[in-house]
Amino acid sequence: MTAPNELRLLPWSGPEGKPCYLNTDDKSGYMSRLADNVEAVQLGTAAELLEQAPETLDDQDAGPEVLRRLAKDLTGALRDVLRVATSRGRLLAVSDPHRP
Repeated sequence: MTAPNELRLLPWSGPEGKPCYLNTDDKSGYMSRLADNVEAVQLGTAAELLEQAPETLDDQDAGPEVLRRLAKDLTGALRDVLRVATSRGRLLAVSDPHRP
């Protein structure tokens, strides 16, 4: 099994919003592939929201409910992207510990 510092941060949260980790040496196993797929969906969703946000923000008729929904969706997407970046950064550090 992997060392504690090599645990993969998964792209979803557990109970009470706590982080979930994967402990495996099989990077092509079911859970690793599932995590990769979820990360891809999360990054795609964030990209779509970022593309749509300027249109909503430029709409003078967008009411508070629409703007609040956009802020909520962007906040969730940012949380997901940050989790993906953190996870991938840890994976890079483990695969190349001499990388700055």
